[in-house]
Amino acid sequence: MDEENNTLAFAENHSFHVPKSTWTHIALHCKDIDKMIAWYEDFTHFSLLYKEQDDNGYGAWLGDNSQKEQPFVLVLMQFHDGKDPFSPAKHHPLGPFAHIGIEMPEKQSVDQIAAKADKAGCLTMGPVKMPRRIGYICFVRDPEGNMVEFSFDQGVYTKAREVWGGKVK
Repeated sequence: MDEENNTLAFAENHSFHVPKSTWTHIALHCKDIDKMIAWYEDFTHFSLLYKEQDDNGYGAWLGDNSQKEQPFVLVLMQFHDGKDPFSPAKHHPLGPFAHIGIEMPEKQSVDQIAAKADKAGCLTMGPVKMPRRIGYICFVRDPEGNMVEFSFDQGVYTKAREVWGGKVK
């Protein structure tokens, strides 16, 4: 299909569009979407925003339901056999350094997640105090092997306010 025909055939699906380029999601491939949804709802503050099935497979969005004005979601996709548009490329999990980072409100929250993950057999590191820009962290693997970091006192919010301005709400 040439570019002109593709442009003419396009019809918008939604009434709202962002006013500027906006950070919206991280997407992960999975083999068992229901297991992944359950894990993220159990280990994180994420809740299921949307789940659907189409001809290609199952898709789901999870996120923080308190971020209605500027949502950032975790996209999960489980392709049906023979329907993976990226095939024959392999889908590799995030890690060992590549990870999803979640800031916790208290140090004890990191300890609690680490204890829960250790009991579940998915704790890979920590909890441990790292250099100032990293903070107090633990690393956990989700059911598909992706690395998830839980941190306290990392300083992302402090640095963003310091450099870009803004106030804590």
